[in-house]
Amino acid sequence: MKKTLILGALMLCTALTPAFAASGPIKVVLAEEADLLEPCMATRSNIGRVIMQNVSETLTELDVRGQQGVTPRLAEKWEQNADGSWRFHLRQGVKFSDGTTFDAKDVKHSFDRIFSDKNACESRRYFGGMKIEAKIVDDHTVDFSADPVQPILPLLMSLVTIVPEETPLEFIREPVGTGPYKLTNWTPGQQIVLTARDDYWGAKPDVTEATYLFRADPSVRAAMVQAGEADLAPSISQLEATNAATDLSYLDSETVYLRIDHNIAPLSDVRVRRALNLAIDRQAFLGTLVPESAVLATAIVPPTTLGWNPDVKQFPFDPEGAKKLLAEAKADGVPVDTSIEVIARSANFPNVTEIMEAIQGQLQDVGFKIDLKFVEVAEHEGYYSKPFKEGRGPQIVAAMHDNSKGDPSFSMFFKYATEGTQSGFSDPKVDDLIKRASAAVGDERAKLWSEVIAYVHDDVVADVLLFHMVGFARVSERLAFTPTIATNSTLQLSEIKIK
Repeated sequence: MKKTLILGALMLCTALTPAFAASGPIKVVLAEEADLLEPCMATRSNIGRVIMQNVSETLTELDVRGQQGVTPRLAEKWEQNADGSWRFHLRQGVKFSDGTTFDAKDVKHSFDRIFSDKNACESRRYFGGMKIEAKIVDDHTVDFSADPVQPILPLLMSLVTIVPEETPLEFIREPVGTGPYKLTNWTPGQQIVLTARDDYWGAKPDVTEATYLFRADPSVRAAMVQAGEADLAPSISQLEATNAATDLSYLDSETVYLRIDHNIAPLSDVRVRRALNLAIDRQAFLGTLVPESAVLATAIVPPTTLGWNPDVKQFPFDPEGAKKLLAEAKADGVPVDTSIEVIARSANFPNVTEIMEAIQGQLQDVGFKIDLKFVEVAEHEGYYSKPFKEGRGPQIVAAMHDNSKGDPSFSMFFKYATEGTQSGFSDPKVDDLIKRASAAVGDERAKLWSEVIAYVHDDVVADVLLFHMVGFARVSERLAFTPTIATNSTLQLSEIKIK
């Protein structure tokens, strides 16, 4: 892979060439099939890549191309009230794909729905640690109050997908949204088809129809675009990214890591968690199974995030140090010989099988007993999120976490707070730091997030952080599309131009 190709593609704000007049259908080939098309689950990458901002829209969105910060979507403008709450003024003349009119009742219902105990909406996890309420002012105005006050609430609203007020609280199979596309076919195991709406409130997109196909093998995805069987493969491996005319690398907001369940021995012992970190030769993966331009991780968020701490250093590769820590723990009665189950998500990212098998080998080399298990996305969620299964043995979950929003609040509570849905431990200091950081502004906010990052890495040893990824996409020469830091989680069809 030529460095010129990599460096050029990392320019996230590259403008698309103007004045394309063509329109028509395209085919997109993805690594993972969507098990659900529920709007409030669109923050999960395999679902969001299909429906987020295509079928289901949000009040606001983060502009990752033009770097304009939080920009309007279904809300035209907003301001903070004197009491710290936020007032959103809604766009008028908007209709859902079922013909009903969008108004404030839909916004309140959508927000209340994600907190209902009749579903398991993923987007609620981003509002952990706060009490928040939506209040209708009039048909086109909604106030959101939060305790503690949330200075980044407009950014948080970029994760709340809006559905009609008639939508049941339970999960639905066929989403109804205000977006430029509607779902016209979903044949599980085969394809999903989105068709452009004639009555969309915004600009008419070039892509009139998108058919999503699913192939787990990155070489197959790349070959399909090469052969004209697909037009876009947002994720291929570096090995396949050999054609400068079609292949682009891009800075990815994904962090690959191993979430440790601290609740069960031997993983409850910090020496064992340190040994896990020392046993893995992260550097050896770069340029082999992981792209050479990936960054070794010291935080659950990428280096572009507010408060990222450059003083935190990655664990060195020290197998002898790992063996020594395990021996010390064993001498104190810690059951280090217990088999540890490592659960990974099939097709989660390129080379996931080979990477996890190599990590298994490195952990076994220092004395760990590792049982590696691959599962599909729905089963993986059962291990990854609470409630964790009763009677389980020691577990580590391999995962990839996306934060393209630029603020740690989209990661820290649900990953590390005691009540966080994917947190594997409880630490009062972490809880306090997260609470204070979430309510802070300016330099104080950055300082507190930086302290959280250092403490969970150096003292708690919360997990095994591995890589901030670089993605590779293959784009047909008939399309004009530049991937961004958000491409792995949100693939907006309206951003694709047809030559």
